[in-house]
Order: sequence, then C-alpha cells, then structure tokens
Amino acid sequence: MPQGNEPTCRLYLVTPPALEPAAFAPLLAEALDAGDVACVQLRLKDCSDDAIRRACDALRPIAQDRGVAFILNDHPQLARETGCDGVHVGQKDTPYDQARKILGRDAIVGVTCHDSRHLAMEAGEAGADYVAFGAFFPTSTKEAEYKAEPELLRWWSELMEVPCVAIGGITPENCGPLVKAGADFLAVVSAVWHHPGGPGAGVKAFNTAIAEASAD
Repeated sequence: MPQGNEPTCRLYLVTPPALEPAAFAPLLAEALDAGDVACVQLRLKDCSDDAIRRACDALRPIAQDRGVAFILNDHPQLARETGCDGVHVGQKDTPYDQARKILGRDAIVGVTCHDSRHLAMEAGEAGADYVAFGAFFPTSTKEAEYKAEPELLRWWSELMEVPCVAIGGITPENCGPLVKAGADFLAVVSAVWHHPGGPGAGVKAFNTAIAEASAD
C-alpha cells in the first residue's frame, strides 16, 4: 500500500501482447524514466517458454534497476526461474494457491477478479497481494467479457486493505473517476505504448491526471 508521501494511486504498466525484447527495451526504459510507475507486467500471448525467458532476461533488469517491480503474467514457475518479483494470474490461469506455493510468501501474486465481489473476497482472504477489476472501458488489447463500474472500487477500498488494480481501456482522460473511487493502481497498455508522443509522454500524462484527480 502507498506510504508516506507516495501518491495514493500509481501506474501499473502492462506490456503489449507481442513484442521483440531488444526493440522494446528502450521504450520500457523511456516509460520508466518519465515518471512514477509502480510495476511492469510482462504479458505475452502465444509465446514459447524460451521466448518468455528471453523477454524476462532483457526487460526485468530495466524495471528492477529502477526500483520497479517486474511481474510475469500467468507463468509462476517461469517467474521464479527468471527472477521476477511475482506473477499475475487470471481465473483461467494457474490457481492462486498453486502460484503462491511455487513462488513463496515474499513474491507478489495478484489475481484477476473481473467484476466479481465474490472472486475478489476469495482472493483477498486467500492472501493475494492485489485484486484486479475490469474492464472499466472498452479496450482493443483483449476482448472484454466483463464490465466493471467505479462503485466496485469504492466498495472494495472501503472494505479491504488489499490493494485493487483497475484495468481496461484506461486513459489519462477517463481515469479520474477510478482514482477518486479508490483504485490503488491503474493498469494501462495502449494509452502508454501507443501514445502519440511516445511512452514517456504517456506516463507523464497519466501521472498528471492521477495527481489532478487525487487533489479534487
């Protein structure tokens, strides 16, 4: 959870679903050098384990050298083998308990909970380090089967100390209500990597929007 003078809501960057590690590395460095980012999730789809290992080896140090947590999507065993800080699991991925057993108590294990209060309560009570809700807005990154509302974030933040992540079509222009509702982290993909000014400009735009929403 945020402490001291840290912002109450922070950025959680998710990589594009397909990337070439050597070409993506300078873009990641640009994003992380531009402003406050809490963590980076490597989320590659339809890739071999070796391709994921190579991506972790190329990108993980860029995040960790800057004090940014590096989290792998779904693959807890690979996360452990490659020195990641943790793993994010979906409802159709490795079960939370199994991921925790593989990675140990000190690793970050986050869980997708869609728009479900029940799934979130289960994950929180099981010991998840965060729960992720969404999609809050239409997104081109993946097909959104669930639609979450800001009230879900407000309910969770008032009830539980476990941090919550908002995901799904979030931009600097529409993130304000999510910040005000109590999101601890905003998980973003396209709005940073496809920002017309580059990923650094995308991070700066989000940090400004978060600060403005937090100040209201």
